[in-house]
Amino acid sequence: MPASADSTFNHPTQFVQGWYWALPCKDLAVGRVKAISLLGRNLAIYRGASGQVVAMDAYCPHMGAHLAEGKVEGDGIRCFFHNWKYDAGGNCVEVPSLGRALPVRVRTWHTAEKYGMIWVWVGQTDPGSTAPLPFAPELEQVECDTAFGARFVKNCHPNVLLINAIDAHHFNTVHHLPLEIVFERQALNAHAVTFRNTTRGGDDAWLIRLIRPLYRQEVTYSLCYWYGSTGTVTLGPDFLHFYILFALRLAEGGKTEGQTILLTRQRSGCLGWVINRGLLWLTQQVGNYFAKGDTQVFQTIQFDLKTPIKADQSILDLIQQVNQQTAVHWGTWETVIIPERNLPT
Repeated sequence: MPASADSTFNHPTQFVQGWYWALPCKDLAVGRVKAISLLGRNLAIYRGASGQVVAMDAYCPHMGAHLAEGKVEGDGIRCFFHNWKYDAGGNCVEVPSLGRALPVRVRTWHTAEKYGMIWVWVGQTDPGSTAPLPFAPELEQVECDTAFGARFVKNCHPNVLLINAIDAHHFNTVHHLPLEIVFERQALNAHAVTFRNTTRGGDDAWLIRLIRPLYRQEVTYSLCYWYGSTGTVTLGPDFLHFYILFALRLAEGGKTEGQTILLTRQRSGCLGWVINRGLLWLTQQVGNYFAKGDTQVFQTIQFDLKTPIKADQSILDLIQQVNQQTAVHWGTWETVIIPERNLPT
């Protein structure tokens, strides 16, 4: 399914408005500023004296100097070139050569921190409380310990990479798991959709044999996809679930930049810390098992779903869900306006 004027899915210069990962929290100390390029837009991201993370357009409105060359002062930032200062809202608060401020501002973007990552809201509307940061449904109100897995680049759109985990048939052909999978789709909210599967069979595979005794009836797992580009996978026995968050973002040329984030429920005390280190390591091994066979496919795929079959229903459901969300343009982050069609009367 190649990109078309009214299709966001797999479009090389369009993507869903939403929260996107920028950089790890630990990489931005108080008083430091970083230059990053995010979804075609150059930003200066800094952490002010209060600990607040600010993301603003990179270039000073005076002469276009990159603000990441400047220095953080309090919760504001001062441009290196002529020392103009901007507050956390992007407002000019001081022009030293004039002895006063000017009514100019730099565009700022909403930021948040979760799972050890700084996220930036990409879009023209305010996320408010109705557009939450991505989470695994079981962990919505749960404090978590986290670890970063692999960071990667794939030669396909993030939308295409996401369909891998709901491609029922590829578990047989690529991973050699003789499983019968049927996904059930359910909207979590306006920005996220879940796919829960019923899985039978697979006893010839070592992973299934390993975890089968831990289930009461079936080997099951669920997925939750946010903003068309971030997915959480929940997998495991009844008493212990593994959680993997795949934070993806569109890269130039319709490619994908991704960061794997491993999650587990926070456990108290020294023993809890040790247990969680082991669980996060095990979670990474589970993720590696499924990622191993797919790597080559996403370096060469030219996605075009011309002949969907019954097993592809979940993929068609995701395409529909992505296309129903608000989309923005690469670089400008302006909302995509889809022209009205002339329908037959």
